[in-house]
Amino acid sequence: MRTTSDTVASLGLAIGGTFGLAGTFVSSASLRETLWTIDGAALVVATALLTMKYQRLGNDCVAAGFLTFLAGETLLMAGNAAGLQASVPSYVGGITLWAAALVMVSAPKTFALWMRLTAGVAAMLFVVSACMILWGAPLLPTSAPLPAAGYPFLVLTFVGWIWTLVRAER
Repeated sequence: MRTTSDTVASLGLAIGGTFGLAGTFVSSASLRETLWTIDGAALVVATALLTMKYQRLGNDCVAAGFLTFLAGETLLMAGNAAGLQASVPSYVGGITLWAAALVMVSAPKTFALWMRLTAGVAAMLFVVSACMILWGAPLLPTSAPLPAAGYPFLVLTFVGWIWTLVRAER
């Protein structure tokens, strides 16, 4: 049976994925920062609720993964108003925590294989991006192909998590 928390978490993931991707492709700095702030708030709410859900279900690794994602998202949000270049230090920390979170959520067989695979690809792309930045590559959060290539895989993972929450109603 789906709860109000599941509905709110699903909406948070949907808003986060939509606004996050949209922010990546807009040219206006103020619009991007606004979209990413909405995205971040929605994802923090969603992952807080998912942490509680999976903790109550006794799935500590998945719960800790969602909590780790929440921590990473707060780092990303901290850099939003600073602009792209100034946000790079918090961005590296945020995507590194995202990667760790995606691995933690996907390690148990809680979610379908395709979701675990999209999460794994996203995690790998975020780790490579973080390492490149740490080793001196002049990458920004909007740089292509990396780190931008990781975002669609992250959003596909969100779609899977939403599907899992919606399917629980049936």
